[in-house]
Amino acid sequence: MNGSQQVLTTAELLVVAGCLFNVSGGPHPCVKVRVDAATRVKINGQPAAILTPAALCLAADQAPQGIPNSASNQKRVIAT
Repeated sequence: MNGSQQVLTTAELLVVAGCLFNVSGGPHPCVKVRVDAATRVKINGQPAAILTPAALCLAADQAPQGIPNSASNQKRVIAT
């Protein structure tokens, strides 16, 4: 990187890795994360993706898997 922060928009497709969720002993991993869209923050015309308490991981069959766990968050900007 050139010193800039990476920013996700709601248009981004992300790969979920390391989801070990099981149902009745069988794997049922997360494959998608539903995030909220910022209403006032745009990046190249797309709403910024924000992790709120409403963010949710989903399995391939759209079954809820719980809240996402993010390794790196930018804590100095608050988006609404």
